Amino acid sequence: MAGKGIEAFASLARGIPEVKKPVKRVPFTEKIFWTAIVVSIYLVMAEIPLYGVPSLPGDPFGMMRVIFASRRGTLMELGIGPIVTAGLVLQLLVGSKIIQLDMSKPRDRAVFTAANKVFAIIMTGFEASVFILGGMYGTLETTIAILVFLQLLAAGIVVILLDELVQKGWGLGSGISLFIAAGVAQRIYWDCFAPIPAQDGYFVGAILALAQSIFAGDVGSILVRPMRLPDMTGFISMIIIFIVIIYLEGLRVNIPISHARFRGFRGSYPVKFFYVSNIPVILASALFADVYLMSHILNSRFPDSFLTQILGSVNPETGRPIGGLIYFLTPPRSISALIADPLRAVVYTLLLIGVCVAFSITWVEVAGLSSKDVAKQLIDSGMQIPGFRRSERPIKEILDRYIPVVTVLGGIAVGLIAAVADFFNTFGSGIGILLTTGIMWQYYQILMRERIEEMYPGLSRLIGGE
Repeated sequence: MAGKGIEAFASLARGIPEVKKPVKRVPFTEKIFWTAIVVSIYLVMAEIPLYGVPSLPGDPFGMMRVIFASRRGTLMELGIGPIVTAGLVLQLLVGSKIIQLDMSKPRDRAVFTAANKVFAIIMTGFEASVFILGGMYGTLETTIAILVFLQLLAAGIVVILLDELVQKGWGLGSGISLFIAAGVAQRIYWDCFAPIPAQDGYFVGAILALAQSIFAGDVGSILVRPMRLPDMTGFISMIIIFIVIIYLEGLRVNIPISHARFRGFRGSYPVKFFYVSNIPVILASALFADVYLMSHILNSRFPDSFLTQILGSVNPETGRPIGGLIYFLTPPRSISALIADPLRAVVYTLLLIGVCVAFSITWVEVAGLSSKDVAKQLIDSGMQIPGFRRSERPIKEILDRYIPVVTVLGGIAVGLIAAVADFFNTFGSGIGILLTTGIMWQYYQILMRERIEEMYPGLSRLIGGE
């Protein structure tokens, strides 16, 4: 049973606009329609500038935008950041038993969902306030500051409702995944085909620039371009990263299981190499973004303080860090920058890998993915491992051979892939490719399931349909 505190928190959701769950099964084509509508609204909002905000040079959070599906100076300034932050915080509180909720009970799941919605709106208001008071838009008049706050709050509520519309069955997957994938795809398309002249005489888009360089007889100039312009090194590294991630996604250990009562039922419990998926790199990036934000606020309000000197400062014209801790929390985003300062690359890589491993281990414990938790889940569902006594201890001992190992190795892998990809200026960034590949795989499974249920409606209940 949920605690009184979170129930009171969730009760606030009754006064918030809500997307009703469909009363009957939504046809596949209609789900595609609503999914396309949601993506279109997101892309339009990402192009509408905030009224009253001046055009500012640089972007201190440029490297974090892909994770939060946000865009500088637009209605999507905050992106999905408030939703992700609220969800992760509540998940950690529930997983660590600070909040007593039994997610197997429909009522407690409903309380969690309602509380998550309210908390996401609160986080939207909080982050909007921090951006305005922290000087992200320079010094604003009181009236303009209030107007900007209301714009960010309204846009955040729209994003929450769009995500709710998709998750309640009107669309496919989740709104958060859609926004991330759409943002990364848009960025990759722009890096490939942007038809804008660049400082080196070619188009910004690497593919268009390649065609120009072939006609000019100077293909070598497009392999590595100055000023972090999209080049063929970034394009090739993107293809390689995609292949590596797809290969690692397929690595798993299948532990045979059988039903204790129905002897003929046999299956397997897969322990994937990416056991905790991309959660570690998302949490690590969120942590780095928080340090960035704190540094920016301190530089705006207390430029000469001791803590400001430790965290470092940002070049106001380019938005790039020029010293302190935040300098080592950002990667050199080109081969020339890597050669110029290899120490920065090494420190960044070690920090990212270390934080990813720490978050991997923590997430396994709080999200109910540890060997002990999985063994209990298998026993409670009536399963056992053939040839072993049906109790938690032997199952836990077998799982202990794999889960702790893949937890650490998976954390190292996602951290290393994200870091190395950034060194080569990979299109969409290493973190973006990691997230998008996982999202594409999830959508492939969703589409296959939807098509099967359309063709064979009788299988809907068997595979968990409505």
